[in-house]
Amino acid sequence: MIVLSGAAVVTPAGLLDPATLVIDGASIVDVQPGLRDGGDRLDGHVILPGFIDVHVHGVAGLDTLATPDGVERIAAVLPRFGVTAFCPTTIACAPDDLRRVLDAVARLGRDRPEACARVLGAHLESNFINPEYRGAQPLACLRSPRDRRSSGPSAGSKFMAAQVLDEISRARAEVAIVTLAPELDGALDLIRLLAAAGHRVSLGHSAATYDQGLAGIGAGARHATHLFNRMPPFSHREPGLVGAIFERDEVTAELIVDGHHVHPAVGRAALRALGPDRAVAITDGTAASGLAPGTVTHLGSARLTAGPHVALLDDGTWAGSTLTMDAALRNLTTTFGCSLVDAARFCATNPARALGRGHMGAIVPGGVADVVVLDADLRVSQTYIDGVRVFERLAVL
Repeated sequence: MIVLSGAAVVTPAGLLDPATLVIDGASIVDVQPGLRDGGDRLDGHVILPGFIDVHVHGVAGLDTLATPDGVERIAAVLPRFGVTAFCPTTIACAPDDLRRVLDAVARLGRDRPEACARVLGAHLESNFINPEYRGAQPLACLRSPRDRRSSGPSAGSKFMAAQVLDEISRARAEVAIVTLAPELDGALDLIRLLAAAGHRVSLGHSAATYDQGLAGIGAGARHATHLFNRMPPFSHREPGLVGAIFERDEVTAELIVDGHHVHPAVGRAALRALGPDRAVAITDGTAASGLAPGTVTHLGSARLTAGPHVALLDDGTWAGSTLTMDAALRNLTTTFGCSLVDAARFCATNPARALGRGHMGAIVPGGVADVVVLDADLRVSQTYIDGVRVFERLAVL
């Protein structure tokens, strides 16, 4: 049994300060206001549910696609940033590369090393996005859902849409989220197919109009990929995909909370519009996350350079962020003006609910004992997964 006492504890009902958290095995068994003798004293700290990042391509020089063991190595690093669960995220890729990532997800699901963040299924920023809004996605790998041709300028990209769909079908349990553009030919049928198979369909990298966005939601999409980014701007005369997302309460929306992908004023307005239960904070982190500006790494096979806040392809295209989830939490409580309780919802509770993991993402009796302990500066001090301390930052003397 683990007893953590003296810290402020963030619960769905509010902040208990000071409080005592009791963990037995892999479960939270009690959380009460006040102190308790015995156990670890954590005065001056705050305990939150472990962070869940549903959109992360990499971290600390590691990428989901660049190396065969990328997913496993990312899972081993993320707990130092307070992440207890994540969706390894791919860019559009060839079927063989997709199979390799999904096989890694399956391996970690069967036999997760104790010190690794748990994998909640992959997030596919899929081949079925709009080329005009592709961002850093490789053009040669993009397909129409109805495309039955083997196309592409190089041997590695000569494949049909059906081959990608076959890989998703083969590994249903390993695919959590699929991002696609609802305006593509055949996209609505694909949304229905994926949703019926249990995948969470996300709208993004899209030129969709307001009506096309509503059609995608009507077909079964329930998620939005990095709201505002790689979709038409929201306007009072042309609300576009953003307007459709705001309007439909059944849709949760990702927001990159680095303060650069979305201006803080727009981010604050979006969080108010979405309310406490529909926003999901993400990093859209890359292999450049956690690295010094100027460091060169990779996004799939493309060269990537870490900037102060965003990651850049050689042509200057923004290719995700350099954000980590602990920094996302700090940004939410400062730049975006959120309370710790709401920040915990956006970083843990809402992503867990979106993925159907209601037993995770909140500090409640009976919940999974995935928690992060932050110091007074909201920096990660300890991370627990299934009640096991998997990371502890050494004190600096």
